[in-house]
Amino acid sequence: MSGGAVEVNGTAEDRDRMPDPLEDVARRLLLEIGENPDREGLKETPARFARWWREFSNYDPGEVGTLFPLRNQGQIVMVSDINLWSLCEHHLLPFSCAVTIAYRPEGDVLGLSKFARIAHRHAHRLQVQERLVRDIAEEITAVTGSSDVAVVARGEHLCMSMRGIRTPALMTSSVFNGVFQDHGPARQELVAAIFHGR
Repeated sequence: MSGGAVEVNGTAEDRDRMPDPLEDVARRLLLEIGENPDREGLKETPARFARWWREFSNYDPGEVGTLFPLRNQGQIVMVSDINLWSLCEHHLLPFSCAVTIAYRPEGDVLGLSKFARIAHRHAHRLQVQERLVRDIAEEITAVTGSSDVAVVARGEHLCMSMRGIRTPALMTSSVFNGVFQDHGPARQELVAAIFHGR
């Protein structure tokens, strides 16, 4: 999925009037499931469908590399319950996740909002939860320079809840790097924070 802007020949005015090719995809889908895309209630659905897919796939997280100087001695920074939506690449159905990111800074610390921006950047594409946590962990490592990074996600997948077995369940996936790989204090602190009271 390119997620890029629609390229149409002609003037800017012509391009503004041209329907997004995704509208045709939506119309064909409605026809295939026995609906009339021209009936009241569905007339604007193809355009809404196209706008949503463009908005989802063209997500711009903004600046994610803002670091602040801080002297610390082995302190662990943890940001929990970052709630996000993504799309299962196997069924094109949504899944929602609560993501916790932890890392041990090596000098500068990452700005708080940057954790959510990074997580959302990787969620706004066709995904599987296992790869989502890996992608987030790799970017946190790249941005902060810290090899001590952990990411844990707990998600409900509509491809299981509303089709197939049709049973809601939570899937947990995790990446533990550096100090978090060992079953020591850093990992225990992270796990306790995630699962306390659940």
